[in-house]
Amino acid sequence: MIISIVSDESSWINSRIGKFISDIEARNHIVKLFHNHEDLSKGDVCFIVSYSKIIPKSFLQFHSNNIVVHESELPKGKGWSPMTWQIVEGKSSIPFTLFEASSEGVDAGVVYIRDSLFLSGSELVDEWRDKQADKTFEMCLRFLEHYRYYLEHFETQSGEDSFYKKRTPVDSELNINSSILDQFNLLRVVDNEKYPAYFVKDGKKYIIKIFNG
Repeated sequence: MIISIVSDESSWINSRIGKFISDIEARNHIVKLFHNHEDLSKGDVCFIVSYSKIIPKSFLQFHSNNIVVHESELPKGKGWSPMTWQIVEGKSSIPFTLFEASSEGVDAGVVYIRDSLFLSGSELVDEWRDKQADKTFEMCLRFLEHYRYYLEHFETQSGEDSFYKKRTPVDSELNINSSILDQFNLLRVVDNEKYPAYFVKDGKKYIIKIFNG
């Protein structure tokens, strides 16, 4: 099969995507990587990973299946950065849903695979992103290996949905009146370069960076 992968050009996942491509090629598939859906060419399966744009129906039609892995138990937790929000909420078991991208609504397609990722609670952003990428790619490979089965055994989403908002730099602000312990999960999700933790005191902003010792 011809397998396409589309991700944002600036996405964190790109540094981890090489092994995924090699694993697909080892299964005798042809792989093409794109960073803009407008560059897509025709193929069989398109994996949409860490891609922030909504792909119009006219481009979804280039592939028989357009697959997304979302880190929530859909239809709950639709929207932006679901894994980040759940870590901030203190969750250690993160549900993953592999589903068909649909032009009918955001994160609304039929579900093929559900799984979970377990965190110890100590992982900082690069560590849990490694685990997130591994789980995402493992589920995508599972879909390819049992392709016909999943096309015949899918689940239509049902129940009440919920949405996470898009995170912005202000979501990395620490409360100077709260303890580090109380805010440790927030420190686990900040990116030291793109959106570092910070606090404001007497009208002045101070940046804090966190590393493993």
